[in-house]
Amino acid sequence: MSDFTSEFWNLYIVVLTMLGVIGCAVLLYSQSMHKIKAGKDNPIGTTGHVWDEDLTELNTPMPRWWMWLFYITIVFGLAYLFLYPGLGAYAGKLGWKSSGQYQAELDQATKNYGPLFDGYLKQDIQTVAADPKAHAIGERLFLTYCAQCHGSDARGSKGFPNLTDKDWLYGGAPDVIKTTIMHGRNGVMPPMGGALGSDKDVENVAHYVVSLSDGAADPIKAVFGKAKFAACMACHTAAGTGNQAIGAPNLTDKVWLHGGGLETIKETITKGRNSTMPAFADFLGEGKVHVLAAYVWSLSNTPANKAETQPATAAVVNSDERAGTSH
Repeated sequence: MSDFTSEFWNLYIVVLTMLGVIGCAVLLYSQSMHKIKAGKDNPIGTTGHVWDEDLTELNTPMPRWWMWLFYITIVFGLAYLFLYPGLGAYAGKLGWKSSGQYQAELDQATKNYGPLFDGYLKQDIQTVAADPKAHAIGERLFLTYCAQCHGSDARGSKGFPNLTDKDWLYGGAPDVIKTTIMHGRNGVMPPMGGALGSDKDVENVAHYVVSLSDGAADPIKAVFGKAKFAACMACHTAAGTGNQAIGAPNLTDKVWLHGGGLETIKETITKGRNSTMPAFADFLGEGKVHVLAAYVWSLSNTPANKAETQPATAAVVNSDERAGTSH
């Protein structure tokens, strides 16, 4: 990686850029000044190209006004490279940065809309969820920042949890949802192939896990797998009902994050899973997260004082919730 951050690449970009600009100026000058002189065999100074017997191509310089437009463009380019970034590591005389402009716009937006979110922050999440205006804002936030993973309808996909049901890895209480969005989650299902022993043991445990939710499992293999399931009890409990305190999923329902097929479960047991729900506290701030959490909570709950929750076109982060365990 150090090869790409050395001073060589800075000089390479500077030299290449300047040669390109200077080359354009030289080419422009040479083509605007060169003219074929008239001679005995070429009395009017043509290029020698003739079409349709008498249509002759002359060789004359470009019009001066056109040529000076090109020169002005070159001067403008040099001035731009002097004032703004463009020559390798040179930051430009004005010190302008796209990140600085973005931060300025962000600060202005915070100034304009900060009081609105501060007002919602003073209300509990259920109250915010019942506010139609807050609901609409939360939906916009979700579609912008969360729909890429959870889908615009908030129903998720393989590896990304459905936020419209009541199945939660860490719990679906309003404050828990807010914590998830604020600080993210990192759900880890460790690979258990080595701990269980042989591939046969893995298969037996997979059949037992399938049987916990009344799936199509081999009853004999499930019996042998139950004894080996002891290695999984620390997280999933002896009954397989999971533990929300550590985000271990309930294996007795029919909700699966990565799929509930026998082969998928065997793969999960053997290789493990590692899923991450990113933290939004620093990026969005607590006020926006508060409104977003209210929207996500409303997707699977009916807010108080609201006869009917608005249809969900999106929802937020429950990626915490099932952040990738064996479920």
